[in-house]
Amino acid sequence: MNPRALNRALLARQHLLDRGEVPAAAMLAHLVGMQAQAPLAPYVGLWTRISGFRPHELAALLTGRDAVRGLLMRGTVHLVLAEDARTLRPLVQRVVAGGYTGHFGRRVGDADLEAVARYGRELLEERPRTRRQLQDALAVRWPGADAEALSYAVGYLVPTAQVTPRGVWGSTGPATLTTLEGWLGRPLAGGPSLEDVVRRYLRAFGPASVADVQAWSGLTKLREVVARMGLPTVRAESGEVLYDVEDGLLPDPDTPAPARFLPEYDNVLLAHADRTRVLPPGRRVPLPPGNGASRGTLLVDGFYRADWRLHAHGLEVTAHDRLTAAERAEIEEEGARLLEFLEAEQSAVAVVSGK
Repeated sequence: MNPRALNRALLARQHLLDRGEVPAAAMLAHLVGMQAQAPLAPYVGLWTRISGFRPHELAALLTGRDAVRGLLMRGTVHLVLAEDARTLRPLVQRVVAGGYTGHFGRRVGDADLEAVARYGRELLEERPRTRRQLQDALAVRWPGADAEALSYAVGYLVPTAQVTPRGVWGSTGPATLTTLEGWLGRPLAGGPSLEDVVRRYLRAFGPASVADVQAWSGLTKLREVVARMGLPTVRAESGEVLYDVEDGLLPDPDTPAPARFLPEYDNVLLAHADRTRVLPPGRRVPLPPGNGASRGTLLVDGFYRADWRLHAHGLEVTAHDRLTAAERAEIEEEGARLLEFLEAEQSAVAVVSGK
């Protein structure tokens, strides 16, 4: 399969060729969660994938604790259904914990991290706390230690959830943590099935290599796991073996791909080791700070070819290369729909061509 064939397969499975007629919860389940460092990014991500999606649908899932934000795949913040959080967090716990060691290991000193995690859990079960509040409480128990590093230890070693109103459309709030079990009101799942998660990943992101599965999840040493699953295989142009599910969508590579606005950190750009199926050669994924509903990336003919940003005067689209008149018109039409979804007072869509 060449990059264009893989591109159309990915877009079809991500509902980026045709918007789905499904509830937000069903889309979250299909995508195995959504990248959510930027709190409002999943709203734009669902709008671009679901026909008629409105923000209150996802907000209700969060406030009703049917969906939750927390550290999961690759040790990054994801928004997932509650049941998926219970299954996925035990599966990727060593990945999350490893992220702490990589970032803060040298700052821990002689602190007993198991004791820090136990006490941190007690603090979070007592009441939700911001990182600063957690840091201050830990500083009292471990004076002289790097309290900031210890506060992060709790977030990485103890399964946590970011409580609402954080991530709720139309609301604001700091990143405040509590235990995942406490927020959901039930324990984490025991013995999660790695094979089931691999199949779900392939259904949403495949065909994919073992390296792709590992890049998405953060897990390693999956080659034997995937090989024994008896999955169908195809080969990429490079000769690499790509695995798939029996019912994976494989549209014609010449299928037209409409312009699609994506939020910051969208999974479609980050879920593979080989990103040529969506990134042109030499292009990297931008990771700008933001709330997730004011800037992002844009797929044109299925590939990442522009960035967008909401300004005081309207929506500005900056293309990386030259656009045809038809592509510009399509971007302007879809941009007007995005402004309507964002309930922006502005209606202007300015497209600036690249070289």
